[in-house]
Amino acid sequence: MRYLGLVLFIWVVLLPACAGSSNNVQTVRVVDRPDTHVLNSNYVSNRPPLLPLHLIKLPVGSIQPEGWVKKYLDLQRDGLTGHLNEISAWLDKKNNAWLSKGGDHGWEEVPYWLKGYGDLAYILGDPIMIAEAKVWLEGVFASQQPDGYFGPVNEHNGKRELWAQMIMLWCLQSYYEYSHDQRVIELMTNYFRWEMSVPDRSFLKDYWENSRGGDNLLSVYWLYNRTGDQFLLDLAKKIHRNTADWTQSCSLPNWHNVNIAQGFREPATYYMLTGDSTLLRASYHVHNLVRRIFGQVPGGMFGADEVARLGYIDPRQGIETCGIVEQMASDEVMLGMTGDPFWAEHCENVAFNTYPAAVMPDFKALRYITCPNQTVSDSENHYPGIYNKGPFLSMNPFSSRCCQHNHAQGWPYFSEHLMFASPDNGVAAAIYSACKANVKVGNGERVVIHEQTQYPFDDCISFTVKSDKPVRFPFYFRIPLWTSGAKLSINKKNLQLNLVGGKYVCVTREWKEGDEVRLILPMSLSFQTWQINKNSVSVNYGPLTFSLKIDERYVQRDSRETAIGDSKWQDGADPSKWPTTEIYPDSPWNYALVLKKEAPAANFRVIHKKWPQDDFPFTIDKAPIEIEAWGRKVPTWKNDSTGLCGVLPDSDEPKGKIEKITLIPMGAARLRISAFPASRE
Repeated sequence: MRYLGLVLFIWVVLLPACAGSSNNVQTVRVVDRPDTHVLNSNYVSNRPPLLPLHLIKLPVGSIQPEGWVKKYLDLQRDGLTGHLNEISAWLDKKNNAWLSKGGDHGWEEVPYWLKGYGDLAYILGDPIMIAEAKVWLEGVFASQQPDGYFGPVNEHNGKRELWAQMIMLWCLQSYYEYSHDQRVIELMTNYFRWEMSVPDRSFLKDYWENSRGGDNLLSVYWLYNRTGDQFLLDLAKKIHRNTADWTQSCSLPNWHNVNIAQGFREPATYYMLTGDSTLLRASYHVHNLVRRIFGQVPGGMFGADEVARLGYIDPRQGIETCGIVEQMASDEVMLGMTGDPFWAEHCENVAFNTYPAAVMPDFKALRYITCPNQTVSDSENHYPGIYNKGPFLSMNPFSSRCCQHNHAQGWPYFSEHLMFASPDNGVAAAIYSACKANVKVGNGERVVIHEQTQYPFDDCISFTVKSDKPVRFPFYFRIPLWTSGAKLSINKKNLQLNLVGGKYVCVTREWKEGDEVRLILPMSLSFQTWQINKNSVSVNYGPLTFSLKIDERYVQRDSRETAIGDSKWQDGADPSKWPTTEIYPDSPWNYALVLKKEAPAANFRVIHKKWPQDDFPFTIDKAPIEIEAWGRKVPTWKNDSTGLCGVLPDSDEPKGKIEKITLIPMGAARLRISAFPASRE
C-alpha cells in the first residue's frame, strides 16, 4: 500500500510539475527560414500539392500600424488616396464601366485605386471609406454574367482583355479577408471556370495581361487554398503556359518597368505548384539581371523611366511610382513564398529610400518618375533624357492615369506585412516598423504583439506580448545583412548567441503577459561603389541611404495646365485644392564626396536629431538623422540640354575646394544626389 501510495503521489503531483517545467523550457535557434515541416492550423495557407509558404500573411486588419507608417496612412486618407474618387474622372460613378453595363471609363483605374483604398479603409476601420469601397464592390458582384465572366468587357482583336479583372480579384480577396462575404468565393469560382473555358489561343494574349499573368496565378492559389477545387490546379498550368516567359537567361519578354516589377515573380509563383527549382531561380535571375544592367544605383530600383533603354543607365534615370509600389508588393509576395530575408531587406530598401520621395509630404500629389539623382522636378518635357515625352517630373495629382490610382497600394500593403504567422503556429517579424498585431498562435490562442520602434531611424526594436494566459509558440526575428553584433534580450536578460545577418533567430518558449523582447540592430556607416556608373559612391547608415541636402524651392502651378494628356477631372472638381508642385534647387548640388583612401568614413559624422512631433520624418527639415560629410564641387557637372541633371562626371574632372556638406535620408530628399562622384584623398 505504501508503494502504491508513492506511485500515486508521483503520478498526481510530480509528473504534472515536470510537464509544466518542460513547457517552460526556452529554445533559441538561428535558422535560415521558418520551419515548414508543420502545417499552420490557425490560418489558411498553401494546401498540397502546393509547396508550403514560409511566412503566412495575416488577414487585413490584423495589424494596426503605429508611428510614421500610421502617419503615412492618415496622410493617404486625408490626401490623394482618400479623395481621388471625388476628383478623378476615371472614378466618376456616372456611366462607369464597373457600375454600369456598357460604361465607358474606369476599366483599369477603378481596381488600381480600390486595391489600395479598400485595404486602407479596412486597416484604419474608417466607416466612410468602407462604405465607399462597398459601393464599387457591389458593382462588381452585380456585373457577373451567367457564364461566370464579370466586370467590363474590353476586347482586342476579338479576345477578352483580362488585366483589369486580375487587379479586381486582389480587391475581392482583401474584402473577403475583412468581411468573409461568401459571394467572393462564388464569383471567383465561377470566373475561373469561365477562364478554363477560353481556348489557349485567345487567353492572355494582350500585352499587359500577358506580361502580368502571375497576378492571376496568385489569385487562383488563393481560391484553391480555401476551396480545394482541383480544376484550379489545371487553370494554374494554363495561366503559366500562356503568360510571358520570364525564365529567359539573357533577356526579358519586354523592358517596361512595371511589367518587370510584377512579372519577375511569376516563375517563382509557379514553382510553388511544380517544385521545379529552376523556376524559383529564374525569378531571382530576372531581379538580378535588370539590376546588373540598369540598376547600378542606390534605392533598390532600376533606371527604366517607363521602358529601359540600352545606354541609359546613369542614376538620373528614374522609375514610375507604379513600378515602385509593385516592386514592394512583389518583394512581400516573394518573402512569403521563400522566407528569404533578402526580400524583406529589398522591400525596406525601396520603401525607405525610394518611395517616400515620389509623393508630396502632404500626400496630395505624386511624381510619375523619380530618380536617384534628381535636380529638378518640373513640368517640362525632358525627352530623350528620360524615355517619356511630356511633363513627367512634377508633383501632379493627375499624372498619369496609372500611377495616379495605383500608388494607393504602397503603404497599406507594406503595413499588412509587418508581422506574419509562421507555419509552425508561431509569429515572425521580418519587415520592421511600429505596430500592434493580433495573431492566433499555438492551438488557436490569440496574442497581441506590440512592436515599438522608430526604425529605420533607430536601431532598437521592442516587442511586448499581451496574452490572457501563458502560451507556447515560436517567435522569429529577421537579422539584416547590413548589421553586425546584433543583440537580443528577453525580459532584460541578454541571450548569448551569434546573430548572423541574413538569417532569423527563433525563440520558442511559453510566452506570458508582459514578456518583452528587445532587438538591437547596430547601424554603422558603409559605402557602396557602383563600378559601372563611373565608380560613383552611395552612403548608407543601416537600411537608410543618404542624399545631399539640397534646399528645395516649391512652386505651385495649375494642375490643369501641367497634367499629361490622358489626365481628366470630374465635373465640379476644384483644381485649386489640388495644385501641381514644381521643385527647384536653391543650393548647389554638383558635389563629389571626399573620401579618405584608407578609412573612407573618417571624416563623416552621424548626427541624431529630435524625432518630429508629427511623426513624419521624410522631409529635409524633419529628418531625424543627418550626416556631416565633406565634398568638392565639380564645375563641369550641370544640367544638360534636356534640362536634367547631367550624367555623372568622369573621376578625373577638376574639382573645387573641400567644403562641409550635409547628407539626409534619401527618402526625405525630393531633390537629391544619391550616387556621388568620388574624390579620394
